[in-house]
Amino acid sequence: MKKLLLLALVIVSTSVAIAQTEPAYKKGKFYAFWGWNRAHYTNSTIHFTGDDYDFTLHRVVAHDKLSAVNYHNYLQPNRITIPQTNFKIGYFFKDNMAVNIGVDHMKYVMDQNQTVSISGTVRPGFEDHVTPNGDVRLTEDFLMFEHTDGLNYINSEFEYYHNFYKRGILKINGIAGVGAGFLLPKTNSTLFSEERHDDFHLAGFGLNGKIAADVLLWDLFFLRCEGKQGYINMPSIRTTASSSDKASQHFWFAQVNFLFGFAWSF
Repeated sequence: MKKLLLLALVIVSTSVAIAQTEPAYKKGKFYAFWGWNRAHYTNSTIHFTGDDYDFTLHRVVAHDKLSAVNYHNYLQPNRITIPQTNFKIGYFFKDNMAVNIGVDHMKYVMDQNQTVSISGTVRPGFEDHVTPNGDVRLTEDFLMFEHTDGLNYINSEFEYYHNFYKRGILKINGIAGVGAGFLLPKTNSTLFSEERHDDFHLAGFGLNGKIAADVLLWDLFFLRCEGKQGYINMPSIRTTASSSDKASQHFWFAQVNFLFGFAWSF
């Protein structure tokens, strides 16, 4: 994350210093894009608390959840929010400088049946899941833990653009940006076989940096690829139907986003 943020700042400062005869995008333009992402997460420590338990799982492994690539999942209008998606709308307040707001809809799935170290006390009746050396196997009757509807990072970004190539209707632009926002996950968690909490919940915050490139045609339609890294901290995750059951975790994430969109002026 630190390396990506530093690279983004270097690109911005270097690009500002370079003479540029053609703006990538001009002041007053709006834009919107839609696309899909793949995500990767670092191992995380997850702390669970309730009326009769208080324990921590260490170095928990998780992955994203890619929907099968077909028309039904990705292009059918009533299902376009099912995959891991990205949506943003933005405005150029100055040539080559924009602000946007939108959502990165990622999915986070804890690897089931992995063995991790555990500290603290589990609910009475589940002590036999913990080994004498302090490990626990995350079976379905002990814990299922997913943010699959999803790990919703609602964020705003500042972006700087630089045009590197122009010929006729074609422009190729570079982009660097930084952003921040909040997490509104719908967590699918089954803890100690309790009924899960099935609603959106404000869980925490995130920070991110990114670099990207886009191909702009007719100053109207663009294709874009982004590399994004960031940090997520969620101190308030709902895990069951009981409001006394909570979890907290933080981790780093990396995304590769494939996007298409339009830019226009009123």
